[in-house]
Amino acid sequence: MLEAYLKDALVARLTAWADDEVVLAQRLSEWVGHAPILEEDIAIANLAQLVLGHAKVWLELRQELDGSDPDRLVYFRDPLEFQNAVLVELPKGDWAFTMVRQYLFDAYENLWLQEATRSAYAPLAEAASRILKEERFHLKHTSLWVERLGQGTEESHRRAQEALETLFPYVRQLFQPLPGDEALVEAGVVPDLKALEAPYLEEVTAHLVRSGLRPPEGGYVPKSRQEHTEYLWSLLAEMQSVARWDPEAKAW
Repeated sequence: MLEAYLKDALVARLTAWADDEVVLAQRLSEWVGHAPILEEDIAIANLAQLVLGHAKVWLELRQELDGSDPDRLVYFRDPLEFQNAVLVELPKGDWAFTMVRQYLFDAYENLWLQEATRSAYAPLAEAASRILKEERFHLKHTSLWVERLGQGTEESHRRAQEALETLFPYVRQLFQPLPGDEALVEAGVVPDLKALEAPYLEEVTAHLVRSGLRPPEGGYVPKSRQEHTEYLWSLLAEMQSVARWDPEAKAW
């Protein structure tokens, strides 16, 4: 059992993780029927479904803590209530933009999931262990795409580098703590994301350089997970439209 103050903090953290996955899954789904080759069209449809499944895992853990309804959290919250990182809400862009973003996110998720498998909160540790098995395949797939784009043609390299210039500063937001995270870390419930930032940057930078890409320096970093772009509004309007039109529709 968790103390009340830890429970509230964990609800916030689970919500942020779930929101990242929900929004990213929506962006990935926009590629279905439009990927550059048939094999990748199938792969990205599966990836979108798996990412949404991860969101479901985190929201069901939250439901065990506070009784909240996962469907209502996803389909009936307003944009300002979402806690996702800006990285995942940016428009899908071209294929290079999507693959570079997915690689940056997969590397982050793979790293913290490894740590979360040792959580003192058994349900979280078990969930992280299950998701990590899938996430390792995601990371391998997207890291190969980054290498392929970076070392491919002059055009593919240009597109990948431009994507990286836009996306890389937003990565730093993924490691910003939420209110209550410090207590969760001290209790061994969640990983210390700030402590993972340096290993992440080292690992990702090394792979990007091997792929012929240059991680940019500087850039704007959103200050909190309450900060969003206008792109989230249009994304959620489309994603939530059926549920708001027919509240009895089944989401999962």
